[in-house]
Amino acid sequence: MKLKVKNDGIVFGTNILDISVPKKLRERNPCGVDYIDAAFGGEGFTPSTISLFTGEPGAGKTTLMLTLANALTSQGYTCLFNTAEESLYQVKLTCERLELTSGFIAGQESYVPRLLKQCDMLRKKSGNKPFFLIVDSLQTLNDGKYGEENTNSQSAVRSLQMLTDYAKEHYINVICIGQVNKSGNMAGSQKLKHMVDAMLHLSIEKKDEDFKGLRVLETIKNRFGGAGWTFFLDLKKEGFNEVARVGSK
Repeated sequence: MKLKVKNDGIVFGTNILDISVPKKLRERNPCGVDYIDAAFGGEGFTPSTISLFTGEPGAGKTTLMLTLANALTSQGYTCLFNTAEESLYQVKLTCERLELTSGFIAGQESYVPRLLKQCDMLRKKSGNKPFFLIVDSLQTLNDGKYGEENTNSQSAVRSLQMLTDYAKEHYINVICIGQVNKSGNMAGSQKLKHMVDAMLHLSIEKKDEDFKGLRVLETIKNRFGGAGWTFFLDLKKEGFNEVARVGSK
Protein backbone atom coordinates (compact mmCIF):
# COMPACT_ATOMS: atom_id res chain seq x y z
CA MET A 1 0.00 0.00 0.00
CA LYS A 2 1.19 3.51 -0.80
CA LEU A 3 1.85 6.21 1.76
CA LYS A 4 -0.18 9.34 1.17
CA VAL A 5 2.36 11.51 2.97
CA LYS A 6 4.26 13.98 0.82
CA ASN A 7 8.04 14.15 1.15
CA ASP A 8 8.16 17.92 1.62
CA GLY A 9 8.48 18.65 -2.07
CA ILE A 10 11.30 16.21 -2.85
CA VAL A 11 11.25 15.70 -6.62
CA PHE A 12 11.32 12.18 -8.05
CA GLY A 13 14.85 11.42 -9.24
CA THR A 14 16.58 13.57 -6.62
CA ASN A 15 20.09 12.42 -5.68
CA ILE A 16 19.81 10.73 -2.28
CA LEU A 17 22.84 12.73 -1.05
CA ASP A 18 20.95 15.98 -1.67
CA ILE A 19 18.04 15.07 0.60
CA SER A 20 18.04 16.84 3.96
CA VAL A 21 16.47 14.72 6.69
CA PRO A 22 14.32 16.72 9.16
CA LYS A 23 16.01 17.15 12.53
CA LYS A 24 13.04 15.57 14.29
CA LEU A 25 13.58 12.27 12.46
CA ARG A 26 17.12 12.07 13.88
CA GLU A 27 15.87 12.21 17.46
CA ARG A 28 15.51 9.14 19.67
CA ASN A 29 13.03 9.05 22.52
CA PRO A 30 13.86 6.42 25.17
CA CYS A 31 11.07 5.30 27.52
CA GLY A 32 13.42 4.49 30.40
CA VAL A 33 12.44 0.81 30.68
CA ASP A 34 15.71 -0.87 29.74
CA TYR A 35 14.39 -4.02 28.05
CA ILE A 36 11.80 -2.06 26.02
CA ASP A 37 14.37 0.48 24.82
CA ALA A 38 16.73 -2.40 23.97
CA ALA A 39 13.98 -4.17 22.04
CA PHE A 40 13.61 -1.05 19.89
CA GLY A 41 17.31 -0.77 19.10
CA GLY A 42 18.79 0.47 22.36
CA GLU A 43 18.37 4.22 21.91
CA GLY A 44 14.61 4.51 22.16
CA PHE A 45 11.84 5.25 19.69
CA THR A 46 12.37 6.93 16.32
CA PRO A 47 9.69 9.56 15.52
CA SER A 48 7.14 8.54 12.85
CA THR A 49 7.62 4.86 13.65
CA ILE A 50 4.68 2.44 13.40
CA SER A 51 5.11 -0.58 15.67
CA LEU A 52 3.05 -3.75 15.96
CA PHE A 53 3.05 -5.63 19.25
CA THR A 54 1.57 -9.13 19.04
CA GLY A 55 1.16 -11.88 21.58
CA GLU A 56 -0.86 -14.88 22.61
CA PRO A 57 -3.84 -14.44 24.97
CA GLY A 58 -2.80 -14.11 28.60
CA ALA A 59 0.83 -13.31 27.83
CA GLY A 60 0.50 -9.79 29.24
CA LYS A 61 0.30 -7.56 26.14
CA THR A 62 -1.91 -4.94 27.77
CA THR A 63 0.12 -5.01 30.99
CA LEU A 64 3.32 -4.35 29.05
CA MET A 65 1.76 -1.54 27.01
CA LEU A 66 0.35 0.13 30.14
CA THR A 67 3.84 -0.10 31.64
CA LEU A 68 5.17 1.56 28.49
CA ALA A 69 2.53 4.33 28.59
CA ASN A 70 3.44 5.05 32.21
CA ALA A 71 7.17 5.10 31.41
CA LEU A 72 6.75 7.42 28.42
CA THR A 73 4.72 9.90 30.46
CA SER A 74 7.28 9.84 33.28
CA GLN A 75 9.90 10.84 30.66
CA GLY A 76 7.90 13.99 29.93
CA TYR A 77 6.32 12.78 26.66
CA THR A 78 2.61 12.87 25.85
CA CYS A 79 1.07 9.40 25.59
CA LEU A 80 -2.51 8.47 24.68
CA PHE A 81 -3.50 4.91 25.55
CA ASN A 82 -6.58 4.16 23.46
CA THR A 83 -8.51 1.00 24.25
CA ALA A 84 -11.44 -0.67 22.58
CA GLU A 85 -10.75 -3.98 24.35
CA GLU A 86 -11.51 -2.98 27.95
CA SER A 87 -13.46 -0.32 29.79
CA LEU A 88 -11.50 2.62 31.20
CA TYR A 89 -12.51 1.41 34.67
CA GLN A 90 -10.71 -1.88 33.98
CA VAL A 91 -7.66 0.02 32.72
CA LYS A 92 -7.62 2.14 35.89
CA LEU A 93 -7.85 -0.96 38.12
CA THR A 94 -4.93 -2.56 36.26
CA CYS A 95 -2.88 0.62 36.70
CA GLU A 96 -3.61 0.56 40.43
CA ARG A 97 -2.50 -3.07 40.66
CA LEU A 98 0.71 -2.27 38.77
CA GLU A 99 1.19 0.91 40.83
CA LEU A 100 1.49 3.09 37.72
CA THR A 101 1.34 6.71 38.83
CA SER A 102 2.60 8.92 35.99
CA GLY A 103 -0.91 9.78 34.78
CA PHE A 104 -0.92 9.06 31.05
CA ILE A 105 -3.95 10.03 28.93
CA ALA A 106 -6.61 7.35 28.39
CA GLY A 107 -9.31 7.13 25.72
CA GLN A 108 -11.83 4.70 24.30
CA GLU A 109 -12.40 5.10 20.56
CA SER A 110 -12.61 2.52 17.76
CA TYR A 111 -13.53 4.89 14.92
CA VAL A 112 -10.22 6.04 13.45
CA PRO A 113 -11.29 9.46 12.06
CA ARG A 114 -12.52 10.50 15.53
CA LEU A 115 -9.42 9.05 17.16
CA LEU A 116 -7.15 11.13 14.93
CA LYS A 117 -9.15 14.28 15.72
CA GLN A 118 -8.52 13.61 19.41
CA CYS A 119 -4.82 13.21 18.60
CA ASP A 120 -4.87 16.58 16.85
CA MET A 121 -6.24 18.29 19.95
CA LEU A 122 -3.83 16.54 22.30
CA ARG A 123 -0.82 17.34 20.10
CA LYS A 124 -1.73 21.03 20.12
CA LYS A 125 -1.98 20.99 23.93
CA SER A 126 1.33 19.17 24.33
CA GLY A 127 3.31 21.61 22.20
CA ASN A 128 6.62 20.19 20.99
CA LYS A 129 6.68 17.17 23.30
CA PRO A 130 7.15 13.78 21.63
CA PHE A 131 3.69 12.25 21.14
CA PHE A 132 2.86 8.54 21.42
CA LEU A 133 -0.37 6.74 20.56
CA ILE A 134 -0.87 3.20 21.90
CA VAL A 135 -3.85 1.29 20.47
CA ASP A 136 -5.39 -1.76 22.13
CA SER A 137 -6.08 -3.37 19.75
CA LEU A 138 -5.64 -2.89 16.01
CA GLN A 139 -8.30 -5.47 15.14
CA THR A 140 -10.98 -3.45 16.95
CA LEU A 141 -10.43 -0.32 14.86
CA ASN A 142 -12.76 0.77 12.08
CA ASP A 143 -11.73 3.14 9.29
CA GLY A 144 -15.34 4.05 8.44
CA LYS A 145 -15.33 3.01 4.79
CA TYR A 146 -18.46 0.89 5.22
CA GLY A 147 -19.92 2.57 8.30
CA GLU A 148 -18.73 2.94 11.86
CA GLU A 149 -19.77 -0.53 12.99
CA ASN A 150 -18.24 -2.58 10.16
CA THR A 151 -14.99 -4.11 11.42
CA ASN A 152 -13.11 -6.89 9.57
CA SER A 153 -9.61 -7.87 8.50
CA GLN A 154 -9.54 -5.33 5.70
CA SER A 155 -10.74 -2.52 7.95
CA ALA A 156 -7.71 -3.27 10.15
CA VAL A 157 -5.44 -2.83 7.11
CA ARG A 158 -7.11 0.44 6.16
CA SER A 159 -7.04 1.65 9.77
CA LEU A 160 -3.32 0.92 10.02
CA GLN A 161 -2.77 2.80 6.76
CA MET A 162 -4.56 5.85 8.20
CA LEU A 163 -2.49 5.68 11.39
CA THR A 164 0.70 5.30 9.33
CA ASP A 165 -0.08 8.33 7.18
CA TYR A 166 -0.85 10.37 10.29
CA ALA A 167 2.32 9.28 12.09
CA LYS A 168 4.57 10.05 9.12
CA GLU A 169 3.00 13.47 8.62
CA HIS A 170 3.10 14.58 12.25
CA TYR A 171 6.24 12.76 13.50
CA ILE A 172 4.41 10.79 16.18
CA ASN A 173 4.91 7.20 17.30
CA VAL A 174 2.10 4.67 17.03
CA ILE A 175 2.21 1.30 18.80
CA CYS A 176 -0.64 -1.10 18.00
CA ILE A 177 -1.42 -4.28 19.89
CA GLY A 178 -2.24 -7.06 17.42
CA GLN A 179 -4.24 -10.16 18.32
CA VAL A 180 -3.18 -13.66 17.29
CA ASN A 181 -5.34 -16.65 16.43
CA LYS A 182 -5.31 -20.16 17.93
CA SER A 183 -2.48 -21.28 15.64
CA GLY A 184 -0.28 -18.46 16.92
CA ASN A 185 -0.45 -16.38 13.74
CA MET A 186 -1.59 -12.79 13.73
CA ALA A 187 -5.33 -12.43 13.29
CA GLY A 188 -6.49 -10.90 10.02
CA SER A 189 -4.50 -9.91 6.96
CA GLN A 190 -0.79 -10.76 6.86
CA LYS A 191 -0.25 -7.43 5.09
CA LEU A 192 -0.12 -5.83 8.51
CA LYS A 193 3.34 -7.29 9.18
CA HIS A 194 4.79 -5.64 6.09
CA MET A 195 3.23 -2.23 6.74
CA VAL A 196 4.91 -1.58 10.08
CA ASP A 197 8.42 -0.39 10.91
CA ALA A 198 8.88 -2.57 13.97
CA MET A 199 7.26 -5.74 15.24
CA LEU A 200 7.56 -7.32 18.68
CA HIS A 201 6.00 -10.55 19.92
CA LEU A 202 5.20 -11.66 23.48
CA SER A 203 4.69 -15.34 24.30
CA ILE A 204 4.73 -17.72 27.26
CA GLU A 205 7.66 -20.17 27.43
CA LYS A 206 6.29 -23.72 27.59
CA LYS A 207 9.20 -25.99 26.57
CA ASP A 208 12.45 -24.94 28.28
CA GLU A 209 12.26 -26.10 31.92
CA ASP A 210 14.69 -23.38 33.05
CA PHE A 211 12.45 -20.62 31.67
CA LYS A 212 9.04 -22.32 31.75
CA GLY A 213 6.24 -19.87 32.53
CA LEU A 214 8.36 -16.80 31.80
CA ARG A 215 7.23 -14.33 29.15
CA VAL A 216 9.38 -14.17 26.05
CA LEU A 217 9.61 -10.79 24.30
CA GLU A 218 11.13 -11.01 20.82
CA THR A 219 12.10 -8.29 18.36
CA ILE A 220 10.88 -9.73 15.06
CA LYS A 221 11.45 -6.65 12.90
CA ASN A 222 13.00 -3.22 13.37
CA ARG A 223 13.81 -0.88 10.49
CA PHE A 224 15.58 1.59 12.79
CA GLY A 225 17.59 -0.76 14.96
CA GLY A 226 18.71 -4.33 15.43
CA ALA A 227 16.25 -7.22 15.42
CA GLY A 228 16.81 -10.67 16.85
CA TRP A 229 16.76 -9.74 20.54
CA THR A 230 14.96 -12.08 22.96
CA PHE A 231 14.05 -11.03 26.51
CA PHE A 232 12.86 -13.38 29.26
CA LEU A 233 10.48 -11.58 31.60
CA ASP A 234 8.91 -12.66 34.87
CA LEU A 235 5.30 -11.47 35.15
CA LYS A 236 4.20 -10.86 38.72
CA LYS A 237 1.17 -9.08 40.16
CA GLU A 238 3.07 -5.78 40.10
CA GLY A 239 4.31 -6.19 36.51
CA PHE A 240 7.36 -7.41 34.58
CA ASN A 241 10.93 -8.02 35.68
CA GLU A 242 13.69 -8.92 33.23
CA VAL A 243 15.36 -12.25 34.00
CA ALA A 244 17.64 -12.69 30.99
CA ARG A 245 18.21 -11.56 27.41
CA VAL A 246 19.75 -13.12 24.33
CA GLY A 247 21.07 -11.10 21.39
CA SER A 248 24.03 -9.18 20.07
CA LYS A 249 24.74 -5.48 19.85
